[in-house]
Amino acid sequence: VQLVESGGGMVQPGGSLRLSCAASGFTFSNYDMTWVRQAPGKGPEWVSGIISGGTSTYYRDSVKGRFTISRDNAKNTLYLQMNSLKPEDTALYYCNAKKSLSPTYWGQGTQVTVSS
Repeated sequence: VQLVESGGGMVQPGGSLRLSCAASGFTFSNYDMTWVRQAPGKGPEWVSGIISGGTSTYYRDSVKGRFTISRDNAKNTLYLQMNSLKPEDTALYYCNAKKSLSPTYWGQGTQVTVSS
């Protein structure tokens, strides 16, 4: 089982990034997916989630209207489009795969730094 995040980097405030999470080794389309972030010195923070079929999405209040989660089950890939980035969005971003009565899978994370 692998979840591999990519797309992080350094961007100025107001900029955009698109994170990807490539999944392998399990039936991606059966799993609900989430993005979780952790800023330096802080605990993990749930950011966004999408159900297995992709028809329902969820966001924490601080990213609503700026972030968009999506998935391509044919490509076994999860995405997070992040617009209007703020310094407080700086964190290590992880993707996470969840399914009832199954182990939860985590990626290794991709760093997002928002700074002028």
